Amino acid sequence: MSDRKRVIVLGATGSIGSACCDILRNNSDRFTVVALSAYSKKTALESLASEFNVSSSILVSRDGEAALHRMIEETDADILVNGIAGSPGLRSSQIALESGKDLALANKETIVMAGSLIKEIAKKNKANILPVDSEHFAVFALCNAHGQDSIAEIILTASGGPFRAWDTKAIYSATPEQALKHPTWSMGSKITIDSASLANKGLEVIEAVRLFDIEPSKVSVVVHPQSIVHSMIRTKDGLLYAQLSQPDMRYPLLAALNWPHTVTNHLEPFSFNVSQTLEFQPPRMKDFPLLALAYQAASNAGSYTIAYNAANECAVAAFLSRTIPFGALAEVTAEVLKHDWSYTPKSIDAVIEADAHVRTLTASILKGWHT
Repeated sequence: MSDRKRVIVLGATGSIGSACCDILRNNSDRFTVVALSAYSKKTALESLASEFNVSSSILVSRDGEAALHRMIEETDADILVNGIAGSPGLRSSQIALESGKDLALANKETIVMAGSLIKEIAKKNKANILPVDSEHFAVFALCNAHGQDSIAEIILTASGGPFRAWDTKAIYSATPEQALKHPTWSMGSKITIDSASLANKGLEVIEAVRLFDIEPSKVSVVVHPQSIVHSMIRTKDGLLYAQLSQPDMRYPLLAALNWPHTVTNHLEPFSFNVSQTLEFQPPRMKDFPLLALAYQAASNAGSYTIAYNAANECAVAAFLSRTIPFGALAEVTAEVLKHDWSYTPKSIDAVIEADAHVRTLTASILKGWHT
């Protein structure tokens, strides 16, 4: 069975990793799992390692990031699924591409922080970057179908999160428990908070700009509570094309793992046999300022998108520890973005250094906020 794709799954016990493992166990005729990683869920990782009989599994909290990176570099694999949450996923993406592996990318921070550098690494090593989040995979598929040169506009959909109908004052003082109740998706805590603040959509705007080489002004966001339409493109002749499916991460994962081939899946399809209502609304930018700040960061050269991402990550951690209110997520990020981030990193190491500098500044801002 040498024609089976050899797969590494990072973040195997998280929401993306769990969906990926479900795809892999139900398609064992097409895939062989060769390595797994998780951050701290030791028992769950051991169970998966036993189930898939992998040659290598790394528990990052115990074994360290160096062991993870060594495993990525040394394991023979065709494709790596990066389901790591946040900025720690960047180095893993770099090493996967440098070792010639295709990258099924759920870690949007890789592109937000280092999009042009990562794309250069992929090109140099003849590896492919396949977006796995539902919005960017939809755009990727639509661009493949219609030709990227035909694209006039990319339209990303957003569920709107749990606060889409809340008033401004209530949003500002929302609690972690309220913010963690996403109406559509089951995800980790950081991305769930980002979905509530629309920072996640902001990161996706930046990712679309970098991944598809398009101006920020040509990337739009529309609130679509049902999460059935994952993204749309408008072509230069004015026509609009959309990708629809049930809100299930296994759709883009299966498609990315099988790329460039299309295979039959057995997931529940979206059906018009029952009455359906699909709603679309413009986002309330004033009530969710992190989305507007993302456009600001994406429009500037240099390290502004690194600053946006790192400041927001630090602010989310502070919010989850109840040291700042929900409304301060945007205020802290805006304060960080007032600084000069015009320096353009020339390497991944320089990106990581810039990220650390932003975190130091953000920590001082947060310390001042507490007092």
